[in-house]
Amino acid sequence: QVQVVESGGGLVEPGGSLRLTCVASGLTLTRMNWYRQAPGKERELVAFISSAGSNTNYLDSVKGRFTISREHTRNTMYLQMNNLKPEDTGVYYCHILQRDIDYWGQGTQVTVSS
Repeated sequence: QVQVVESGGGLVEPGGSLRLTCVASGLTLTRMNWYRQAPGKERELVAFISSAGSNTNYLDSVKGRFTISREHTRNTMYLQMNNLKPEDTGVYYCHILQRDIDYWGQGTQVTVSS
C-alpha cells in the first residue's frame, strides 16, 4: 500500500527557516518532487531530486534559499527552506510519479508572515 506523508510546515517570520520532510512507502526508489500551491494560484514545481540524489533542480525563485536532499536507500526526502519570504506561503506537497500513476501527499501548510 502506497503512503505519502509530509510534515514540518508551520508559521514563520520573513527571513526564518523551516525543514519539510516527505516519507513515501510502498514504492521503489524513485525521483521525488516538491510542489507548492499558493491561494488562488496554480500548483508549481519547487524542486526535485533523482532517485540516487545526484540530480536536483529548483524553481528560479527559490534557488540559493532552498535545498532538497534525500535518504539513499528509501523514499524519504527533505526540503530545507532558509530566508523564507511571504511569497513562499502555500501548501507544500510531496509528489511521486511511478508507472504512470501520480502519488500525492496531503500537503503541509507553510505560512511566512510577520
